[in-house]
Amino acid sequence: MSAVEVATPHGPARVDLRRVGEPRALLLLGHGAGGGVEAPDLVAATEAASDAGVSVALVEQPYRVAGKRSQPAPAKLDAAWVAVAAEMVGGEFEGLPLIAGGRSAGARVACRTASETGAAAVLCLAFPLHPPGKPEKARLDELEALKVPVLVVQGESDPFGMPPQGPNRTVVRVAGNHGLKKDLDGVAAAVRDWLPGAARSAR
Repeated sequence: MSAVEVATPHGPARVDLRRVGEPRALLLLGHGAGGGVEAPDLVAATEAASDAGVSVALVEQPYRVAGKRSQPAPAKLDAAWVAVAAEMVGGEFEGLPLIAGGRSAGARVACRTASETGAAAVLCLAFPLHPPGKPEKARLDELEALKVPVLVVQGESDPFGMPPQGPNRTVVRVAGNHGLKKDLDGVAAAVRDWLPGAARSAR
């Protein structure tokens, strides 16, 4: 794995690259609000992608690179993400289908920007459907707006809710909560099974 810095409108982002030989796609993964790219489910997804012949770019948002703990407004997260995506698909990975994704808040960023980044598919790990205990504040619209294949891997006891199945949307339930740490093999298997089809549909 190698790291590169990418300039964004809100400071430099750091991108950890996991390359595979003759990749069929690039998976761009973002972290959650309270953690970094070393989150166990992101590690599991990265290893599954490598097994499936997909290169991975793990994106550390500028606020974390700068040492800040609280994330900025969604518009800033989205702008930084779009800048990183453009740099990746316009450089070394030019010509490859882009699969966007992330865990929790990172999954929301990938959903909101899917059209702008030209994502051919979206991977959501622990999508925060609503704040804990507030199902009336659902963010289902962010998933419903997607017109490309979507995989959601969700803990069965996630206090942030369970997204429903939908057109082009596969929801895989695994044991555990929002951290997705209880069944990392299940997380990896879901990603490994879904990625090849997502990459094929993008071509």
